[in-house]
Amino acid sequence: MKMKKLLVLVLAVVLAVACVACFTACSDNDEDFKVGLICLHDENSTYDNNFIEAFKSACKELNLKDSQIIIKRNIPEDATCYTAACDLVDQGCKFIFADSFGHEDYIIQAAKEFPNVQFCHATGTKAHTENLANYHNAFASIYEGRYLAGVAAGMKINEMITNGTTINGTKVTTNTAKIGYVGAWPYAEVKSGYTAFYLGAKSVCPSVTMEVRFTNSWYDEKSERETANVLMTNGCILISQHADSMGAPSACETAGVPNVSYNGSTVKSCPTTFIVSSRINWAPYYKYAITCTKEGTPIETDKTGSLEDGSVELSDINTAVAAAGTAEALEAVKKDLMDGTVKVFDTAKFTKNGGETVNSYMADVNSDAAFTPDTQVIEAGIFEESKFRSAPYFDINIDGITIK
Repeated sequence: MKMKKLLVLVLAVVLAVACVACFTACSDNDEDFKVGLICLHDENSTYDNNFIEAFKSACKELNLKDSQIIIKRNIPEDATCYTAACDLVDQGCKFIFADSFGHEDYIIQAAKEFPNVQFCHATGTKAHTENLANYHNAFASIYEGRYLAGVAAGMKINEMITNGTTINGTKVTTNTAKIGYVGAWPYAEVKSGYTAFYLGAKSVCPSVTMEVRFTNSWYDEKSERETANVLMTNGCILISQHADSMGAPSACETAGVPNVSYNGSTVKSCPTTFIVSSRINWAPYYKYAITCTKEGTPIETDKTGSLEDGSVELSDINTAVAAAGTAEALEAVKKDLMDGTVKVFDTAKFTKNGGETVNSYMADVNSDAAFTPDTQVIEAGIFEESKFRSAPYFDINIDGITIK
């Protein structure tokens, strides 16, 4: 009898454990838990496609089903964004992420209306001053990725100088080592990126200069192509960009001008000109924030991803175009960036206004309508980018870069 009772007790314990395991598994895959992504454009935009692919990858790793994932594409930076956020809430989303700077005010509006839903936003500036428990900003130290890509560009220019290469009728010499850069808007995010890229190139090719032209649009393939062509006509022998279409890379492929793209490899479309690309890998952040949402734990208000956590990446190097030794050089510089031996915005490495050293700088960190400078961001000779908030605030016009 005692043995029978013992067996019954053991069976009960086993069943209880099994039920707990089953409950946990069911909770992990509970289709009532949904996540939403709001994108400015669709997969045709290299920028938005980068978010979409990372979102899908992270959700797959978290064992979320397709029915739990909702993506809103082509959502402009106006009240349409608020409407899209509300619709995602109505469909059951507990985590909502928006990918464009101009979405921020509308996401904040939704966050205030739906306090039980977690809202996250890329490139935004207001989470650390809004003090909403359910609204968060995120970005990454992409300036380090840009710097690495710049090193690859500088090495390619050095190779062309050594070989006496002619690009678009210009013989590449130390005196003609000019990079062209297609920028979207003259915002800090873009300025931080192209300055880091230039400093990376200059670290290996000291004579390099750069011309930047803005399209005043995040995504305008025609304008980006035309701008790249103007830069090449102006003597630029290598092109990079912070714009979201294939306009600039395709113009480079047509003209036979080396190109460093952004947000993903263009090697399939541009096999004879593509060198490398830097990007933010958003998958680590998505996994972190979605897990926090499921578990009911706080999400960091303003989180900056890094090289160390895999949030900043370079694409595979196109060895058919890149200079010999590029992979090894980038690994060495990456190590130096990670251990702090190299600082991208070391003020000893750049000047402004024709030779003026930058010893002090007040940046607009706590954003207001007038973009009032409010925070000293230079510490011990280093401009500390993305330390006081995740979104970039480096906006100094440094010597060596011409803006037109």
